[in-house]
Amino acid sequence: MKRNILLIISVVFSSILSFGSPVDEKADSAYTAEQYADALALYLQAAETEGTSSDLYYNIGNTLYRQNKIGKAIIAYERALRLDPTNADTRTNLDFVNSKIVDKVGERGTFFSNAMDSVTRIMTANTWAWTALAFFILTIAAVVLYCFMNSIPVRKTGFFGGILTLFLCILSCIFAFRGASMAKAKNYAVVTVPSTILSTSPRAPKNRTEEAMLLHEGTKMQIMDSVSSHTDTITSRWYDVEIDNNHRAWIKASDVEII
Repeated sequence: MKRNILLIISVVFSSILSFGSPVDEKADSAYTAEQYADALALYLQAAETEGTSSDLYYNIGNTLYRQNKIGKAIIAYERALRLDPTNADTRTNLDFVNSKIVDKVGERGTFFSNAMDSVTRIMTANTWAWTALAFFILTIAAVVLYCFMNSIPVRKTGFFGGILTLFLCILSCIFAFRGASMAKAKNYAVVTVPSTILSTSPRAPKNRTEEAMLLHEGTKMQIMDSVSSHTDTITSRWYDVEIDNNHRAWIKASDVEII
């Protein structure tokens, strides 16, 4: 009797785990049938009703790419990687789509900051936090060895091991905080219009001398500042953006979308 009850519980539990969202299933079916507009609407509905996830943003990115919305597809992939930087499929698709954009930007950031970001993306912020906790527990264990053991070799192991695990704990905490900060950052944007002319000042260029550069859909940039520009009765918002280490200018906010 007990075995039958356990079997029933196991079957029910497995069914719950394997049961997917009806909205997601409809969206997947629409995507497979190449009904991309319907698929996108269903994926966005799932995001509103059930919450976002890395896989959901991945599916949204694929659907947007199929609709030839390169800029918005890149934004979706970037959001997917913010939630899970270890999502290899998303990383592959993002690299592929980035290879299709017109603008080839130069180096961004410094060697140290780029190296830190690369290491941070090895795991999610939560995983880094759990790793820090594990090293902290090991540090406590090492302190116990050093304080309460009589054997000199064991005490040396506790002393030097504690120093090492404490260092790794602090390092993991740094990566956890950095990963969380990167996931919540609102200072990066992507061009979503076919093309846009950047200005040397926060207003529409009046002549060629005020034109900074031409950018195309899909180009990613870092937002450094923002201002509101007033012209007659029209108010527009402009972002001071850095495209790479050598190019910085003003772009109209309506031409980009923040990741």
